Amino acid sequence: MSAGFIWLAASTGLLSLLTPCVFPMVPVTVAYFSTPDHHGSRGLRRALLFALGIVATFTVLGLTLAAVFGAAGLNRFAADPAVNIGLAVVFLLFAANLFGWLEIGLPRRATNAADRVARGAAPGSSLGALLMGATFTLTSVTCTAPFVGTLLVLASRGSWAMPVGGMLVYSAAFALPFFLLAAAPGLVSRLPRAGEWMRTLRVLIGLLEVGAAIKFVSNADLVLGWGIFTRDVVLIGWSVLALAGAAYLARNVGEKMRRRELRVVGVAPIVVALLLAGWLASGIRGRPLPQVEAFLPPAVPTALGAAGGEAPVWMLNDLSAAQSAARTSGKLVFVDFTGYTCTNCRWMEANIFSRPDVGDELAQFVLSRLYTDGDGAIYERQQAFQEKTFGTVALPLYAVLDAQGHVRATFSGLTRNPADFIAFLQGARRKS
Repeated sequence: MSAGFIWLAASTGLLSLLTPCVFPMVPVTVAYFSTPDHHGSRGLRRALLFALGIVATFTVLGLTLAAVFGAAGLNRFAADPAVNIGLAVVFLLFAANLFGWLEIGLPRRATNAADRVARGAAPGSSLGALLMGATFTLTSVTCTAPFVGTLLVLASRGSWAMPVGGMLVYSAAFALPFFLLAAAPGLVSRLPRAGEWMRTLRVLIGLLEVGAAIKFVSNADLVLGWGIFTRDVVLIGWSVLALAGAAYLARNVGEKMRRRELRVVGVAPIVVALLLAGWLASGIRGRPLPQVEAFLPPAVPTALGAAGGEAPVWMLNDLSAAQSAARTSGKLVFVDFTGYTCTNCRWMEANIFSRPDVGDELAQFVLSRLYTDGDGAIYERQQAFQEKTFGTVALPLYAVLDAQGHVRATFSGLTRNPADFIAFLQGARRKS
């Protein structure tokens, strides 16, 4: 796993703690571990088992996904239009729940039964602590499911270990504060109480989930070729959501002004939301936004001859044609194994390929772009070719081949150092 993915998994786990389904569970956790039988080394051991129950329950999701789809199937799973539209619907449902328009939760009978099993194992038993952790995970699923779903899809980049490792990191970050509370229940007195700030957080997280839904629909659009949820449309949608957040915060400020409770700090989030809306809107019509470009559809259609001016022209999903062009021109072939929903691929395209110095180097090659996560036989063949030739289906993968198909050099994954990528390209040409 890359450092970036580990950071994403950990920060997503910590962000889940602020959701309205999870934060109210703090006093429940403290009450469960506040009995005299939970003190000392015995209490520490049971707090650890409680955290382990949370980690194990979440990680089973990643393990199940990896076992069902396998390494090769994970890429196509992440790009499947039905999966992406399904996730978009889930995000919209949970957003409606956070806005207070819809009540979503596990059947009360199921959660009560799980709770009885956990407590029936004896409140002071190790098994009870372990099952209590699993029960807590189930009861928090209403708010954690969107975060977990996003992480699993982002992990689906070709290695079965990614979903499992991602869920281990996510759940460990999620469980850590509850382990500390279980080990030292007195810490709860220092935590802020749920109140108006929690209601505000519900709405803001709901707006984030609507933004995520737009992203997943744009993934489906890329694969199906609708041409509706383009980069500009996504940016407009996100800008409107940021403005909606600013308007909601402004309404709260107005109420505080009437109550004469307004502080300067209360205005700051409104300013941040307005600045965010303006920044997102500035990317409409092609201005690069490197910080979020990886999550946006390509700025122009990635088709042969679609790029104008001096932009490089890519041969799409036709390696044979690229090798034929290489024989005619005497150049090597640069192959970009990519995916429709691969965020690291989009990041490389927006932040590395777009650089003039990298563009000068790429101009020395015949450029071939092979998608491996689409729906169809051609994508399966290209993924099989990548796996057979390079021993991996992870994306992105960059390879330099000669006209006969012999591998000269490979570069795997994302880099934030353009010099490394330029050195790879120059080294491949020197070998020829």
